[in-house]
Amino acid sequence: MERLIYDPLAKLEIKEASAFYENCREGLGRAFLVEIEKAIQRLSENPMQNRRIGGRFRRRLVNRFPYGIIYSMEADHLFIVAVMHLKREPDYWKQRLQK
Repeated sequence: MERLIYDPLAKLEIKEASAFYENCREGLGRAFLVEIEKAIQRLSENPMQNRRIGGRFRRRLVNRFPYGIIYSMEADHLFIVAVMHLKREPDYWKQRLQK
């Protein structure tokens, strides 16, 4: 599937996590972004491969970092609803679906 659409808050989560890691150690924020890009590339190549986590949503784990990418497969695109830390409030992103 070639087209990706992000919830604006998912983009913000990526930006904030990258800044957090960069603040921890120089270059770590960039490493986080690289792993996010790799995970998104893999999920777009084979979206059915990842674990279903409820309803139409699936989760792709990110290497090296405790994050998962929550997405759904729509008719003509993949919708990335959240980029979530795996140890914090696991279902918080479901609130976004109410909009």
